[in-house]
Amino acid sequence: MKLSVRGQNFRLQSDTEEFATRKLEGLKKYLPNIREIRLELTRQENKRGEDEVIAQVTLTHERGAILRTEERARGFNHDGIEASITEALDKMYTRIARFKGKREAMRTRSERFSMTLAELETAETLPAIDEPAAEFEPVEVVKRKQIPVSTMDEHEAIDQMELLGHTFFMYRDVGSGQVNVVYKRRDGAYGVLSPAEG
Repeated sequence: MKLSVRGQNFRLQSDTEEFATRKLEGLKKYLPNIREIRLELTRQENKRGEDEVIAQVTLTHERGAILRTEERARGFNHDGIEASITEALDKMYTRIARFKGKREAMRTRSERFSMTLAELETAETLPAIDEPAAEFEPVEVVKRKQIPVSTMDEHEAIDQMELLGHTFFMYRDVGSGQVNVVYKRRDGAYGVLSPAEG
C-alpha cells in the first residue's frame, strides 16, 4: 500500500507526519486491498479570523474505486491539524461502511464499488461513528480541474459519487458512449443529465 502525507502552504512537522501516517495505516484493518492513501493538508489564510487547516484524505482501492473525505478545523496549530485529520478519518469510516454495505445489500451490479466476500471476512469491524458533518460548499469557483472520464453504467456512477462524497459525478455511459452527469436531488433520489442537441 502506497501512503503519502503532504502539506500545502506550510512545512509539515515530523510529529504531525508520524501522527497522520499512524492514523492512515489503521485504515487497512477496515478495508483490505487498498492501493493508495493520500492525505493533503492545506493551510488556508483567513483575513477575518483564525487561519484554517483543511485535511483531504483520498483512498484508492485495488479495483479502482476512490473514496474521499475532507474536513477543516479552525486554528492553524498542532491541535487544529490533528483535529482535521481525525475528523476526516471519521468521515472515511462512513465511506468505508458504505463501500462494505454495497456487497452486503447486493444493490450494485459492479464488483468495483463494493467489497468482495473475502474482503468482508478479513476486515475488522469499524469503530462507532456519528452521522457525518455537512460537506463544505464553496459559493464561488475557486478551482478548475480536468478529470478522467471512466466508462460505466449509471449505478456504478452513483456508487462512485457516493464514495467520493460528491453531489454529482461525470462519467461516460457504457450504453450510449455519451458523457453524462449523475447527481443527487434534494429529495435524496438521483438524476442523470445527458447531452442533447440545442
